[in-house]
Amino acid sequence: MSFDLLALNPIAFNLFGLEIHWYGIIIAMGALVGVVMAMREAKRRHMDPDNILDLVLYGVPIALVGARLYYVIFELPFYLANPGEIIKIWHGGIAIYGGLIAAFVVLLVLCHKRKISPWLMLDIAAPSVLLGQIVGRWGNFMNQEAFGAKTSLDFLQSLHLPHFIIEQMYINGAYRQPTFLYESVGNLIGLILILVLRNKTHLFKRGEVFLTYLIWYPAVRFFVEGMRTDSLYIMPGIRVSQVLSLVLFVVAIGLFIYRRRNLKEPWYNEL
Repeated sequence: MSFDLLALNPIAFNLFGLEIHWYGIIIAMGALVGVVMAMREAKRRHMDPDNILDLVLYGVPIALVGARLYYVIFELPFYLANPGEIIKIWHGGIAIYGGLIAAFVVLLVLCHKRKISPWLMLDIAAPSVLLGQIVGRWGNFMNQEAFGAKTSLDFLQSLHLPHFIIEQMYINGAYRQPTFLYESVGNLIGLILILVLRNKTHLFKRGEVFLTYLIWYPAVRFFVEGMRTDSLYIMPGIRVSQVLSLVLFVVAIGLFIYRRRNLKEPWYNEL
């Protein structure tokens, strides 16, 4: 029997003739847990939790547009030749960095209108975003996407992976590196560290929870992206996400050092 026949069905169920994908269900579950987590932290930080709901209400649709636009821009020749494919996100093709950039702009506008510190809002939102990225990669797993180069069954078994993951990594006649898993686990480690460390007294100043996220995630993404086979490229050999990850990593470290030396920000845990 071909291992392709053992792949998990990306369709969860049909609702009135509409196919409901596991990808969407998994993303929605991650988003829901992330929103609840952010609202609880907002309340602890004496911020109205409704600001989180408003950020989600406005930010999610615009982030989806940003994620799609980012992907389309770097695959422009294909979409110019096939303009009808631009809106068909169910065929694949959204980029997390595009969504993050769009959501960041929405956050800044919202904070300006509500007279909220954007650094505080970013500190509250960052762990939830990282959680969404952790969970979202399992949506890629269900779709058999965001995988790496060909590998062997022996290698996958040496990682002591559950059998269902090994089976799902048999794609187009070959076993593949589970890069979705590497990124998900790497981000999970980062999330645990951030959640533990942010509660330490006089460790993080305002804005530094977010900057820690902005250091950790790009570092993980840079290395995992180098293993993937579906990357967007600026030019041959130069991957878009690796360049952006490197820029964000350097900028975040620079901001961290500059703000510590020159700005008298309150401690994150000062209520």
